[in-house]
Amino acid sequence: MSNLFAIAYPDVATAQKVRDELIGLQKQKLIDLEDIVVAEHREDGRIKLHQAVSNAGMGAASGALWGGVIGLLFFMPFLGAAVGGATGAAVGSSTDTGVDDDFMRRLGEKLEPGNAAVFALVRSATQDKVIPAVARFGGELIQTSLSHEEEEHLREIAKAAYPASTL
Repeated sequence: MSNLFAIAYPDVATAQKVRDELIGLQKQKLIDLEDIVVAEHREDGRIKLHQAVSNAGMGAASGALWGGVIGLLFFMPFLGAAVGGATGAAVGSSTDTGVDDDFMRRLGEKLEPGNAAVFALVRSATQDKVIPAVARFGGELIQTSLSHEEEEHLREIAKAAYPASTL
């Protein structure tokens, strides 16, 4: 079962640094992320979601590949790839995986304009390596799927790892 963590930061640049740090930790096999998104509350009041993975791009690539293969059967691989790519992009952009976009937008609206939050859906993590790496950026833990006891334990670990942390 995955756990959700939402951490607010004073600006989008810091939130993106945290996202990049977590993606780097995933490459080191220290964390297994199901989804990671930066939600930015823009000055104009709109909420912009910075997805780490583009479903539309993945759908277009997959659709183009399969469309090209099917197109080979009818001696029209380029047409098949074009139609498959367009269809894949449309299906991919309408697919929502990981953290619910509406939930992130609703929570993002509670941020001050100019602030941002990192939403991480975590399958598993090596706590003694991941928490200090994230805690050094500061931030405020605004939402988790942990129990109250587990959340308090997380805050204690973050405070011990990085005393200036407000997680």
